[in-house]
Amino acid sequence: MKAQEIILEPIMTEKSYAGFPNKVYTFKVNVNANKVEIKKAVEELFEVQVERVNTVNCKGKEKSRNTKQGRVTGRTSDYKKAIVFLKPESKAIAFFESLN
Repeated sequence: MKAQEIILEPIMTEKSYAGFPNKVYTFKVNVNANKVEIKKAVEELFEVQVERVNTVNCKGKEKSRNTKQGRVTGRTSDYKKAIVFLKPESKAIAFFESLN
């Protein structure tokens, strides 16, 4: 897989914003990607040095809505989240630094 296929999008939450000063970043990644592939993809895309990667498989949530025909239920997609820790001597990712 290419690096662009592994790293899908950044996750922007209050908890992820708290990690920016410590060079900890959170991404939504391909569900089939492993930690080694995620590490190589981040290093290639952002030109940084990754210390370690933690991953979490997140289950989709039940959603329901009311329509004229009655209640309709469904699920959102399952996804994988990667928490990337950069080395202290590595530069920060410029995209996230511009958000502070």
